[in-house]
Amino acid sequence: MASSIIVGTQWGDEGKGKVIDIMAAKADIVVRSSGGNNAGHTVVHGDEVYKLHLLPSGILYPETECLIGSGVVIDPKVLIEEIDEMNKRGVACDNLRIDARADIIMPWHRELDKLEEAFKAKQTGTNVGTTGRGIGPCYTDKAERVGIRMYDLVHPECLKKLVKNTGELKNLVIEKVYGGKAFDLDEVYEEYKAYGERLAKYVADVSVITFDAYKAGKQILFEGAQATLLDIDFGTYPYVTSSHPIAGGACVGTGIGPKMIDEVIGVGKSYTTRVGNGPFPTELNDELGELIRNRGGEFGTTTGRPRRTGWFDAVIMRHAVRVNGLTAIAINKFDTLSGIGTLKVCTAYEKSDGTILKDFPVILEELADCKPVYEEIEGYDGDLSQCRTFDELPEKCRAYIARLEELCGCPITILGVGPGRDQVIFR
Repeated sequence: MASSIIVGTQWGDEGKGKVIDIMAAKADIVVRSSGGNNAGHTVVHGDEVYKLHLLPSGILYPETECLIGSGVVIDPKVLIEEIDEMNKRGVACDNLRIDARADIIMPWHRELDKLEEAFKAKQTGTNVGTTGRGIGPCYTDKAERVGIRMYDLVHPECLKKLVKNTGELKNLVIEKVYGGKAFDLDEVYEEYKAYGERLAKYVADVSVITFDAYKAGKQILFEGAQATLLDIDFGTYPYVTSSHPIAGGACVGTGIGPKMIDEVIGVGKSYTTRVGNGPFPTELNDELGELIRNRGGEFGTTTGRPRRTGWFDAVIMRHAVRVNGLTAIAINKFDTLSGIGTLKVCTAYEKSDGTILKDFPVILEELADCKPVYEEIEGYDGDLSQCRTFDELPEKCRAYIARLEELCGCPITILGVGPGRDQVIFR
């Protein structure tokens, strides 16, 4: 038996869905533990491409129990649309269970997300760069203890009371603070009551299911959204998400203890990408950056936004190894770098006063003051997409991988050499 956590090690979009899909084939339970539909996993399964936003990646395996934990915030309209789309494609989703404690994204959360972003942009000239899907405001209500949870959604008497109480307050904020238009709370109630009727059959206690599975010796896989540098505590605050996508968040967002975790696998890319605002030391604002973006297909699963691209940053990866307690790393898209010439890896940061930093800075202002210290590594050529063993890779590619391991202080055990589920090398 083994329980495994899969986490992103950079700013997200590292290809966690592919790694999770591969591992889900052997898992009895797959648990989504954090985030919302502000993130997406692209899974290539046979000849089919699936873009998942709320459904756990194990949903393609009917024998695998797929759980959405209490740490996830759920837009029920989006979840139902995703279930319906999967049904049309022959995926039943009967293996889905949703924790009764999970908070619900209400229409005022989406509206406030957009209004607050516009206000911040007007006041400061910049904003966080959220997806506008209401994730942050929903987590805010959760912390303020005024949230509407999955249990409430499927119990109309609870839902009606909470929509009235919370909705009246939100309408005041929308109207009086931001000058927006108030919601018709009766319409909101009727809409969400229908969602509750549709989703009621999936509601369960995910903590109990997961704990019982662990005691029974089953294989459990925990997946989160986003990545380490988007963690609200250990990411590039304030340009972060509103939850904990690090390994510890899997325990909090599922309701299980840390002793139940056997391994933590961090997923990254052979280079670095970022979406949204904030400092990015190794960013390539040139033709090479554009080449990597196009060759790597670096456009958001959820938003379609082009991702910012840059060289591999070992400072970031060492940070991810530490805060997640990584036992292994999976690196995707080695094929993207083939044939582009000399490769660079950031080994440290240099501040404007000449100070060299080997560890990731605590505050954003210090990161913004840093420029990368690069080590150049001879590039590799050839088509990597058909390689299935480490020895089949070009010698210079193997040397690049070996140097990344040395700089990051963690073994790289899974190597992605293409988008396909079978285009992967296990070491």
